[in-house]
Amino acid sequence: MSDALVIAGKSYSSRLLVGTGKYKDFAQTRAAIQASGAQIITVAIRRTNIGQNAGEPSLLEYLPPSEFTLLPNTAGCYNAEDAVRTLRLARELLDGHDLVKLEVLGDSHTLFPNMPETLKAAETLVKDGFKVMVYCTDDPIQARMLEDIGVVAVMPLASLIGSGMGILNPWNLKLIIDQARVPVIVDAGVGTASDAAIAMELGCDAVLMNTAIAVAQDPVLMASAMKKGVEAGREAFLAGRMPKKLYSAAPSSPMGGMIAPLKSA
Repeated sequence: MSDALVIAGKSYSSRLLVGTGKYKDFAQTRAAIQASGAQIITVAIRRTNIGQNAGEPSLLEYLPPSEFTLLPNTAGCYNAEDAVRTLRLARELLDGHDLVKLEVLGDSHTLFPNMPETLKAAETLVKDGFKVMVYCTDDPIQARMLEDIGVVAVMPLASLIGSGMGILNPWNLKLIIDQARVPVIVDAGVGTASDAAIAMELGCDAVLMNTAIAVAQDPVLMASAMKKGVEAGREAFLAGRMPKKLYSAAPSSPMGGMIAPLKSA
């Protein structure tokens, strides 16, 4: 835990956060999450049964809160009022659980964040005692506004949810990272392990993903790959990469003491 991820005062050894949707069943969900090593898992309250539907299988039977930190989210909400209501329900279902993920969407086609409604919901939730992690655009000004409200993490998208397009604007992400006083977690758009590694190499504190694992041909194997990608990217960031040099080759080995070339007869 010497390089722990700290969110809302709690430390985590894994910097990979994963979702629980789109798997074929709860058993596969459990297997993939175990392979990922994730300790924080997101749950879409509007789409996943965690006790609100009596008589149906509950996700909590496979991923109990005693083993994982649950992160209820507001997937499927398109205005602040619905998002706040959904997270208040989650708090009741989870016995006062206050760490949540806020996402307020702009439309059902792109699933791009509606930032005016997101800011409105974040302000209400923080005042209501929630510890709020927020899915947002990769706009450094909006990210700063969320921090000023009092959220515990900002979660800018890499690209559209479920697109698998990877990080399309690393420059904006770096601006957010450089100014942030809370963890910056890339959320949405990661498609494969190299995308996760790049996010971590940029200096992100963590990566959250769902679709990239759940719809892979082998979700459990992909979860394992993502775990390694996040770890490799974090180590590379901490190590500090060599500077880039355009048009300037440098030998890997020292030139001094080289054996002189043989003279031709």
